[in-house]
Amino acid sequence: MSTVQARARPEQERRRSVPVLRHAVAAGGLIQRLEPPLGRPTSLVEPRFSGVGLTLGGVFAAASLLPSLLPRPSVVQGVISGVSLAVGYGTGTAAAATCRYLGVPEPRGRLREGLVGASVAVCVGLLFLAAWKQVGWQNDIRRLYGMPPIGPQGWPVVAAVTVLVAVALLLLGRVVGAAFRTVRRALGRLLPRRLATLLGGAVVVVVCWALFTGVLVNGFFAGANALFAPSDQVVSADSTPPTARVRSGGPGSLVSYDDLGAEGRSFVSGGPSVEDIDAVTGGGARLPVRVYVGLRSADTVQERADLVLAELKRTGAFERKVLVLATTTGTGYLDSNGTDPLEYLWNGDTAIAGVQYSYLPSWISLLADQDTVQATSQAVFTTVHRYWSTLPESSRPKLYLYGLSLGAYGVESILGSINLLNEPIDGALLVGPPFVSPVHDQLTAERDPGSPASLPVYGQGRTVRFASEQEGAARTPGPWGPTRVVYLQHASDPVVFFDSDLAFAPPQWLSDGQRGPDVSPRMGWFPMVTMVQVLLDLPGAGSVPMGYGHLYSAPANERAWVAITQPPGWDSAGLTRLARVLAGRPHPYGTSSVTIAP
Repeated sequence: MSTVQARARPEQERRRSVPVLRHAVAAGGLIQRLEPPLGRPTSLVEPRFSGVGLTLGGVFAAASLLPSLLPRPSVVQGVISGVSLAVGYGTGTAAAATCRYLGVPEPRGRLREGLVGASVAVCVGLLFLAAWKQVGWQNDIRRLYGMPPIGPQGWPVVAAVTVLVAVALLLLGRVVGAAFRTVRRALGRLLPRRLATLLGGAVVVVVCWALFTGVLVNGFFAGANALFAPSDQVVSADSTPPTARVRSGGPGSLVSYDDLGAEGRSFVSGGPSVEDIDAVTGGGARLPVRVYVGLRSADTVQERADLVLAELKRTGAFERKVLVLATTTGTGYLDSNGTDPLEYLWNGDTAIAGVQYSYLPSWISLLADQDTVQATSQAVFTTVHRYWSTLPESSRPKLYLYGLSLGAYGVESILGSINLLNEPIDGALLVGPPFVSPVHDQLTAERDPGSPASLPVYGQGRTVRFASEQEGAARTPGPWGPTRVVYLQHASDPVVFFDSDLAFAPPQWLSDGQRGPDVSPRMGWFPMVTMVQVLLDLPGAGSVPMGYGHLYSAPANERAWVAITQPPGWDSAGLTRLARVLAGRPHPYGTSSVTIAP
């Protein structure tokens, strides 16, 4: 055997013993060949990529397959993975460019090959592991929600959507990069190179932000208004005005039935009848008062608030035992799961009033109508409360506030603007408060030590208490003052728990001992990716079984109203019977999956 052959054999044996590493090094070499030559920018459609960007993008894409708050359809998973891949690619590319800009030495020769090969091996390994586990992770959440399991047949859709989204975002990034280089070259004729680079980047960021907020966002809102406003005005052939005088749009009403909007017409025509309530309570029920003013009922916010007060007076609402000022969601929607239980609990001796302030669905209105919902909520409350305060305390109704989702945000604006000592109310129910709610965020941040972020205890529960589908307000022991405020929230609700801080810091509600029972134990935190996951959970928050996500069941609302209003004459058997009746009713967004204990 020659000396050359003797030296070659160990090398051949080493290569045969580590085939994964050999393939990884080969893949790393391919990535290096795909990279553009140093110093030459990549054209928009050139098939050349950053090796660091591809590697980090693969790691981000693998992390995106981990579970988040809600189960995901294949298309949504593909969008999440595509965005995550693009974010990882952009982060890696930017990091590599920054190192070159700062003159950080790059590894060469075999060291570079080894580092690239190891990185590729880790990236590919993570991708295969996550892809293999993903179906099981999703089925864990689906079992938790009582949903049927899924199989791997959705993977072609996931892969295709991932590639399409990532390529689209890559092209967009290259367009922005080309704009930056153009501005930098123009400034470079007048300024030093580094200063031109800094100012060029600032100019491109400002222009992109201005285009996004001033053109795209405003255009989107204008288009959405044009799209949804006509549907709000359509009155279906089977829609008939109420025949009772205690309903807006009925006989003697000061507002036209046609002007109430689609959700307003549904509200005044719905709810339990006297016979429905009697069947549960045993008799003596009254038909509940329902007052509603549509966006087209008056021209200004104050005029609509004045109409609400006039309608409340006309319908005899101030002669009932309970009066609720309800802040609607974007389209004017009032959830029957939140309003109907109260009417049963008080044997129909109630009045509920709502005002429409937008044509947009809540997920759009949350971004477009924050000022409008605050102005409407405060105007209605101030107008009605001023009159209510003049009535004899012994005979006036108890006054409560109610809001779901963006409506809860509106209720917060009232609670944050009044002094409960000088402007007393009896309580409030805020359901699924959105992530833009400042009072909710403050209460959570300042919660009592030892209480979880997913369901806090604040101030020993003297005024505000938190409840969920699984646990009612009674979970907080101790005295409760004359004004009772309840936040009803699910730990699995992305509308409540989304936060841009998720991009760079793990949330407290994922910490040990603070995770809610409806959040997958396998959900973890990964920089930037978790924020993308929870952000894209938002559109699907209402597409899960009742009692999870952003769908709050009637029995959970019932328990909250019992704790807040303390209706007389109910025992545990009666409340359980009512919960069964409420859980069995049809609901526009699904039926309850919550089991009612006997």
